Amino acid sequence: MVSCHVSAVLLLIASKSKHAGQVEGKTLPGCNWSCRSSNLGGLQTQLQRSHGITSPISLTPPKDLDCIQTQKLVEALKPFGVFEDQQESNHRLVVLDKLSKLVKEWIVELGESKNLPPSTIASVGGKIFTFGSYRLGVHTKGADIDAVCVAPKHVERSDFFQSFFDKLKHQKQIKNLRAVEDAYVPVVKFEFDGVEIDLVFARVSMPTVSSNFDLGDDSCLRSLDIRCIRSLNGCRVTDEILRLVPNKENFRLALRAIKLWAKRRGIYSNVLGFLGGVSWAMLVAKTCQLFPNALASVLINKFFLIFSKWDWPNPVFLKQPGESDLNLPVWDPRSWFPLKEYEVLS
Repeated sequence: MVSCHVSAVLLLIASKSKHAGQVEGKTLPGCNWSCRSSNLGGLQTQLQRSHGITSPISLTPPKDLDCIQTQKLVEALKPFGVFEDQQESNHRLVVLDKLSKLVKEWIVELGESKNLPPSTIASVGGKIFTFGSYRLGVHTKGADIDAVCVAPKHVERSDFFQSFFDKLKHQKQIKNLRAVEDAYVPVVKFEFDGVEIDLVFARVSMPTVSSNFDLGDDSCLRSLDIRCIRSLNGCRVTDEILRLVPNKENFRLALRAIKLWAKRRGIYSNVLGFLGGVSWAMLVAKTCQLFPNALASVLINKFFLIFSKWDWPNPVFLKQPGESDLNLPVWDPRSWFPLKEYEVLS
């Protein structure tokens, strides 16, 4: 049954796939998935720990056939550019390092222009965090990078869109620079040495932003305006999704396949009223929680099975909504939509 279901999914993605040989214990070229690292090492842990708010449907360990089908899945995905090579991956890291240095330079220069004490300037810091598909580890060849510039309290949002924007203007490796200040989450877009970057800004209420600054700590949201909170939410949500899945590599490979399937059918776009990247990631993460030991080939099968029968519009939860002690609204779909009265358009 698994073989039939996975073959059907592969046919939806590609017209043909290459035959795979023995894959156990080998890292597959073009991605970080391997049969052994994806399951066997953490199997005992999965049997002891429950992810999400419901118990797993199945803890069945993977079979040899599941490994073979997952290898075939990888081979079917490769022609569509869903895996970048090591050279491109390294180039992204170099670009992000250069951007980080520019941000720290700018924050120091701004501190000097605002007459901060030399002792304070020496430790102001500043940091770049990525989010979205890049931080999830499911970005494709040539995809852009979503990032947030986190700055200490002496840096204003207007500084980011003025003096930092001007600093970027004078960098030879930066092209197509433009600012979108009136967006729901204001952003600066540019191409840095061939890598497209969408950079948002958040100012925290602290005098310094150290290299070990933790966005997962709710206290970093204290006294922030709503635009800064929205800017930080991308990283916080991405990290929380990764924390809530039992096996990150299985999750990533399954998500790559589902994203490709959705894009090729024209249903990957929250702008057009469909699901966006975070929504697809949450649905795949939920499937992983329900089948914590399953490989990607099985997860795809279960994904379509679960959500074709889901009792919509009941929401999909990865965890129980928590309460905030910072007097910030916590979004709960059950309070926004009266489920008995809400109708889903067919």
